[in-house]
Amino acid sequence: MLNKKSLVSLVASVAVASSLFGAKVTAISSGIQEEMFQTLIVTEILKKMGHEIEDVKSVNYDIGYQTIANNANSDDVYFIASMWDPLHNFKLEAKHVKGKVVKFNKFIENCAQGYLVDKKTADKYNIKYYNDLKKPEIAKLFDLDNDGKADLGGCNAGWGCEKVIEYQLDAYGLRDIVDHKQGEYSAIMADTIANYKTGKSILYYTWTPYWVSGKLVPGKDVVFLQVTHSANPNSTSTKLPNNADYGFNVNHQKIVANASVKTKNKDIAKLFDIIKVDVNDVSGQNMLMTNGQNKPEDIQRHVQSWLKNNQTIVNTWITEAKNAK
Repeated sequence: MLNKKSLVSLVASVAVASSLFGAKVTAISSGIQEEMFQTLIVTEILKKMGHEIEDVKSVNYDIGYQTIANNANSDDVYFIASMWDPLHNFKLEAKHVKGKVVKFNKFIENCAQGYLVDKKTADKYNIKYYNDLKKPEIAKLFDLDNDGKADLGGCNAGWGCEKVIEYQLDAYGLRDIVDHKQGEYSAIMADTIANYKTGKSILYYTWTPYWVSGKLVPGKDVVFLQVTHSANPNSTSTKLPNNADYGFNVNHQKIVANASVKTKNKDIAKLFDIIKVDVNDVSGQNMLMTNGQNKPEDIQRHVQSWLKNNQTIVNTWITEAKNAK
C-alpha cells in the first residue's frame, strides 16, 4: 500500500508525464463555411505542436460560446477562431458565459461591415446615406416584392449583425419602410446577385472577408452607404478616423477558448495570442470557394498551401508557443 509520500510522488509523476503529451482540442465552427479556412489553419498548427485534434463541431455562435463556457475548467481545449470584436462582445458578457471564456489578441484584423447598394442606382439618385431610405421615393427603388418596403438582404439570426440591423431600423426611423430579409444568407446573396445581373436595384448587408465583395465589387458594382450619425448597440461611435461613418465598427476576429487554457495549456494559449492571418488571404480563399473549390478536400488543400507559403512564421509561432509551456 502506498504511503502518503509515495502517493504524492505518484500524482506528481503522472502530472509530469501527462504534460508531455498533447492536449485534446475541439475546434468549434459557426457553420459559416467560409470561416473553416481560418479554423483549420489553427488546428493544423496545433497538430504540428503535438496536440490531439477532434473533428470540428459546426454549431451556431450561441451554442458554440455556451459549449466553451461549459468546459471552462476542463483539461481539454475548446475554441472558436471567428469571434468578432466588438460585434460579439455582448455574447461573451451573457451571464452564463461571462468569465468562463477568454479572448485572445487580434487574429484577423480590419474586418469591415456595412450596407451597400448598386452603384448605378446610387449615382442616378444621389444615394449616399442609409438614412436616405427614409424617403419613400428612394425606398421604392429597392422594393422587389412590391410590398411597399425596400428589401434589405440581411443577416442570419444568431450572428450578431442582425441585432445591429434591427436596432438601426428603429434608430434611423426605417422600421416601416425597410424590410429586413432574413433566412439563409448565402441564398439571399445569390438572389441579390441574380437581381443585380438583370438590372434591378439592390440593397444588402455584408462584411469582409467574404466572397460577396468579390462578386459585387465595392466602388465598381456597388457602393457602401454611410449613416448620418452613429447608432450602434455595441458602440457609442462608429465614425472612422477619416470621419466616414458606415454604421458598423471595424471588427477584428479573435480566437476565444475555455478559461482553463491559460493555466493548463499555456503553449496553446500563447499560440492563440500570436497567430495572425491576413484578411486578404481569407478573402482570396473565400473567392476560390465561391468559384467552385468548396469541398472539404479543397479547403484542406487551401490550408496546406497557406501553411507552406507561411512556413517560416508558422515555425516561429510554434517555437514561441512551446517555450511558453
